[in-house]
Amino acid sequence: MAKEKKKPEPENVDGIEGKMTLGELLKNIFPFVKPYKWLVTATLIFTFVSSLMAQVNAVVLDRAVDAINDLLQQGSFLWSAAAKILIVISVILLSKEVISAVLTFAQRYFGEKMRIMVSRDLSLKVIDKILSFRMAYYSADVNEPGKLQSRIDRGVSSLSSTVNNLFIEILPLFTSAILALILMFMANVYVGLVALCIVPIYFYITYLQAKHLKGWRRGIFGSHQALSQGILNIIESITVIKSFNREDIEANRQANLQQQITDQQMTTRRLSYIYNGVKSFVEQIGTVLIIILTAYLVLIHYPGMSIGKIMYHVLLFNNVSAPIRQLHRIYDDMNDALIYAEGFFGILNDEKEIEDRGHYRPEQVVGNFEISGVDFTYGNGTQALFDVSMNIEPGKITALVGLSGAGKSTVVNLLDKFYEPDCGSIKLDGVDLRDWDTQWLRDNVGLVLQKNHIFSGTIEENIRYGNPDATFEEVEEAAKKAYIYDQIVQLPKGFQSQALQLSGGQQQRIAIARMFIKNPPIIFLDEPTASLDAIATEQIKASIDAIKAGRTVIIISHNIGQIIDADNIFVLQKGHLVQAGTPDEVYRQGGIYKEILDSSARSMNVDKIAQTIEGE
Repeated sequence: MAKEKKKPEPENVDGIEGKMTLGELLKNIFPFVKPYKWLVTATLIFTFVSSLMAQVNAVVLDRAVDAINDLLQQGSFLWSAAAKILIVISVILLSKEVISAVLTFAQRYFGEKMRIMVSRDLSLKVIDKILSFRMAYYSADVNEPGKLQSRIDRGVSSLSSTVNNLFIEILPLFTSAILALILMFMANVYVGLVALCIVPIYFYITYLQAKHLKGWRRGIFGSHQALSQGILNIIESITVIKSFNREDIEANRQANLQQQITDQQMTTRRLSYIYNGVKSFVEQIGTVLIIILTAYLVLIHYPGMSIGKIMYHVLLFNNVSAPIRQLHRIYDDMNDALIYAEGFFGILNDEKEIEDRGHYRPEQVVGNFEISGVDFTYGNGTQALFDVSMNIEPGKITALVGLSGAGKSTVVNLLDKFYEPDCGSIKLDGVDLRDWDTQWLRDNVGLVLQKNHIFSGTIEENIRYGNPDATFEEVEEAAKKAYIYDQIVQLPKGFQSQALQLSGGQQQRIAIARMFIKNPPIIFLDEPTASLDAIATEQIKASIDAIKAGRTVIIISHNIGQIIDADNIFVLQKGHLVQAGTPDEVYRQGGIYKEILDSSARSMNVDKIAQTIEGE
């Protein structure tokens, strides 16, 4: 006998615990609504008046039917009396529609304005928050760029929809429903009780629907996060994908993910349609019961009941059931908001990831780093440093040498306070780095990476990023020091050209110019000439040599010329410090540094180059 295929369970969402309730959602969103309390007040006033106007049709129809019935019961039919009834009905209903249109416009305008304002504030707040996080936050798997962007975008969208539902959808509907229910009870208690009994049944079915679908909705959200990350990876890796002809593999990977989302969506739709059918049936049962009961009360001549009251109660019950008909959609939106809000407010309320700012701000930064017994592990569990100790002297050039993955860049990241060590201490000028004001520290550090980020904007804006207060003449001077000035002025728009249109090597020089214009006392160079050709490398080396004077410089490079110029060398291997000293001392010790230097010389054909130069 074949085994029954097990139905897949909905997936959980990365980084989301699933504990947020409606009360917590409203509590979290309240501070963003509070500044616009005048909009809330205006919306509530217009909502209440609009809800009163919504009951006019039922009242008018009740009186009109009874008036027409009384007219027909008279022995002689008078057209003048009939005309009077029709005129009164027309005037009241048309006036009501005009007033309702104005009220609805005002209520929706103020409600939508509040939604837009809250959406803006949420976006600005979360941007401020993620800018305050330490670097370790971004190295966690659940905080990959695509997932983080999806969490923020969907969070803002769903929370602004929540504000819209509260003040534009739910309030008008339920205010109208409550008023209609009160009028039904005032007209007849029994009819009011029938209407009242239908409401909790419908609510309970909607609750079961939301509970049943919550896990599947969470799975869809998680799949959308993975999809966003996958698309981002394709865009970032498009050159590699095309060079290896792996378009089919990436397309199939995305197709599988899309199929997973499709299956999840079809499951939620199927379940929703089943529940919605049951709720529609319950609503129609309520309407039938109202008609039967009111007709029966009219037939037995129950006090206060007339033919007009049949239509009166049916229309009022329609106002009661109107929010019920919308409830499943609003409830679905609210449950989506609960899921997306968990991830969004998880970012917004995360205090433990905020970067420690410190308070120490000396007048002068000397640049003496003391690293003692430092271990460091990245957020993904990879330990990069083991009991590393070194003393980086001020005003000297220190090179960090080692094979890829040795921990060189990790040391620079720790010195720039991007991360904090697991244990041990790092001091700058005798003060623990944790106590340094982070912003002050980084104002005094220049950092050039192997792959520097160029922002969308002009060349001038990208260079000026190193010093927003710099004059244009200082921007030009920095470009000259980075040997990029001549190439810039040859562009049609010069310094106003878009920086992203430059080549990789040119962008690297822009990053170096950014460091020149900052003019800091401490410089970190992580493969600063990796993207440059030999001539550009020599030019940049000359500029860097000029700026090194009197500064503390830490350089990571596989370029022999830059390593050999260092005053001191620290050699790292698999996260351990294995050698230290001057370049000559370390080379005579043998070991990994000698192997790297000899291999570099052989790979460059140094002997043959020397023979060529001598022959010339």
